[in-house]
This record gives sequence, C-alpha cells and structure tokens, in this order.
Amino acid sequence: MNTFDELMGEVMATGERFGHREHVRLTWLAVRRCGTAGAVALVSDGIQRTARYAGAPQKYNATVSRAWVELTAYHMAEEPNESFDELVRRNPGLLDKRLLTRFYSSRTLASPAARTGWVEPDLKAFPA
Repeated sequence: MNTFDELMGEVMATGERFGHREHVRLTWLAVRRCGTAGAVALVSDGIQRTARYAGAPQKYNATVSRAWVELTAYHMAEEPNESFDELVRRNPGLLDKRLLTRFYSSRTLASPAARTGWVEPDLKAFPA
C-alpha cells in the first residue's frame, strides 16, 4: 500500500504548488490505489497530520476530506481506467473548490460534528 507521503511526492513531482487541482489528483491516486474506503482513511489521516504539522489542526475537516474522496470515487467508477486529465475533462466540477456547497450548507461544513466526523449532506444527497 502507498503512504500519503508517497502519493504527495508523486503529485508534487509535476507541480510547483499544492492547489485544489493537486488535492483532487492526490485523491484520484489514493482511490485508484487503495479503493474508496482506503482512500478515505489515507487522505484523511494525511491531511490531518499535515494540518497538525503546519500548526493549524483546526483547519482539518473530516467531512470535507471524505466528501472529496466520495465524489471523486463516484466519477472514477464511470470510467475506471481513465487518466486524471480525462477524469477532470469529463467532470470539470471536480476542479471547482466550491463543489461541496451544492451538497452542504456552510453552517453544516463549519460545524464541530463535520470537523471531527462524517456528516451527511444537508442540501442535496451525493449521487449514488
């Protein structure tokens, strides 16, 4: 199994900064290599660790981390063998940082429950 650090190294080998696109690519790699459940654990742990290391543990949000994995995995299942570039070409919404606002109110995402655990969408259910 790949570690978060190995996946980060792969993502950063092709870029100079770690923006939203790189977050989504990291998620794509994790889902591809570990499956959805494994990716949730790997990405969540890695982001939480990174936030603690940066001195900003309050920035970690368990619901946001899992939601991005769930949405990415859903779209990956439609064409399981496509490249990352093909995935985002076919699903440009994944590159929209505000995508989760279609499913969650900002109040819900900012709640203590969402920061520490999984909270179901309160505006619209995820695609099934």
